[in-house]
Amino acid sequence: MNQYIHDNTEDELSHELFINAYLVSKGAEPVNLDRFRTLPSSKATGAQQIGRLTNLMQLTVDTTWFTRYRSRTQNPDFGDMLPQAIPTLAVGQHPAIPRTDDDVQPGDFLQAIGNTAGFHFATIEQGGSSLYPQLAQRVTNPEVLRILLAIGGTEIMHFQTWSDKAGNAPPVSNAIDPVTGVSVTFPDLNSPPLGGEDFQTNLIMPEPTVFLNKKFPPCSIIRPTKTRGAARGALKALTADGLFIGQSKAFFRFMETLAIEADLAQRENF
Repeated sequence: MNQYIHDNTEDELSHELFINAYLVSKGAEPVNLDRFRTLPSSKATGAQQIGRLTNLMQLTVDTTWFTRYRSRTQNPDFGDMLPQAIPTLAVGQHPAIPRTDDDVQPGDFLQAIGNTAGFHFATIEQGGSSLYPQLAQRVTNPEVLRILLAIGGTEIMHFQTWSDKAGNAPPVSNAIDPVTGVSVTFPDLNSPPLGGEDFQTNLIMPEPTVFLNKKFPPCSIIRPTKTRGAARGALKALTADGLFIGQSKAFFRFMETLAIEADLAQRENF
């Protein structure tokens, strides 16, 4: 798992550097978020004490991707709402990394932190898997389209990897956070109300579902891919996730501006 984390991080850093270099090559301003690196680091041994952009210690994780990618009849592009795979993870705030050395004690709570991290990785990467094809539909320039398709493909690789890891999460019953008192339960995902052929945890490829029009046969696809409000939807999801708890109003204004500009892009005729 540590190798996957390092590879995933290297990929994302390369995306940031490449996109900013490409913007500069076209005479555009690069995006620099360094002034918003103000959030505190974990105090656990080994954590670098540097300013952070994101908060991994107070997450509310949406796990509907697990049921969405296994449904043969529902697709968010049609307005369908899928159930949470881990309902208690979508309620309250949960750490996905140890906050202090007190969290690094053998037992259910430490396992719950690891399980939360596994599911959170997949939650983030399924968002990227949808965002790139959503924005690609607004692109006119073939070179920019090439960039979106090429980077988007790596996001799908990330999602599949973490989907597999999340499926390996050991069951944990009523693990209670000793600091906040919030509890979380990771059920056996191969048992009811999930379980069965379409929900076995080693299914890491999208099950066929409805696409474009319900008159067509089911198709194995990334979903959702509707483009309206895609960037603002992604920002809303990341904010609801808790990643930005503690960030400044200036940060949210800046991010909202970027998202609005992306959603205002219009595909032109060649």
